[in-house]
Amino acid sequence: MAFSQHLKTIRTDVLEIAYFEIGPADGWPVVLSHGFPYDVNAYLDVSPILAARGARVIVPYLRGFGPTRFLSAKTMRSGQQAALGKDLISLLDALALPRALLAGFDWGGLASCVAAALWPQRVDGLVSYAGYDVIDVNRQRHSVAPSLEHAMWYQHLFQSERGRECLEHNRRELCRMLWEQWSPQWEFDDATFDRSAASFENPDFVDVVLHSYRFALGTESGDPELQDLEDILATRPQIVIPAITLDGTQDPLKPDGTADHSVMFTGPYRHKAFDCGHAFPFEAPEAFADAILAVHEIA
Repeated sequence: MAFSQHLKTIRTDVLEIAYFEIGPADGWPVVLSHGFPYDVNAYLDVSPILAARGARVIVPYLRGFGPTRFLSAKTMRSGQQAALGKDLISLLDALALPRALLAGFDWGGLASCVAAALWPQRVDGLVSYAGYDVIDVNRQRHSVAPSLEHAMWYQHLFQSERGRECLEHNRRELCRMLWEQWSPQWEFDDATFDRSAASFENPDFVDVVLHSYRFALGTESGDPELQDLEDILATRPQIVIPAITLDGTQDPLKPDGTADHSVMFTGPYRHKAFDCGHAFPFEAPEAFADAILAVHEIA
């Protein structure tokens, strides 16, 4: 199974973003953002559910993934959270959408939370896996429980040039290992992985991925043009729009869940947990779609 719609592209000030669109052109807009190491195919089963309920579903490839490209060789290949969130708002601008519902997991949840926190006037509602996913950069630069440090082995590997070499030359093997470790009960086949793995051949994939984790762990600086946004994010701004957050109880990256994040949401809010791993839209597409539909109803 794959997206049958023709791949579209649109330019922002920084990127030519490739995306798929499904549903009525005049439907209520929702942007579904994928994570690392995944791609738009995470939403193959989510998108038609939403389209059947009147949504205009937009599924972009994030910077560094698939056919999405930087417009200039001079642009920093940043993977920091402010860049990911700003990309979503720039996409709405390019599509002439004043507002949209945002939903995502992993980097996509991060991007959606950042956009909702910084530009609430542009966001109708939010579905986030997992929780309030804005990175507390200062906290990230200190240790966590050894069991979680173990699960974050890839982030530590990426801090070194040895890690760059590993990701550059073994990206498929490394990323498949992460799929397996993060979703221990999900039995995906080779074809499912291969569809997404093609997106990891983007020429900027390695640079964007490494910068994302190096910035978060404090070993590389961010894009100076985004520092004002990072300064705001460092204050941990609350999210004021309607939101539903999701947890997967089998996710080793979120062993205690994120129910305690509720204090970061001041609008209508619900939290739900499901028996699945990290790749939530792949593993529980109906639950992910239902959360989006529920937020749409209260937005």
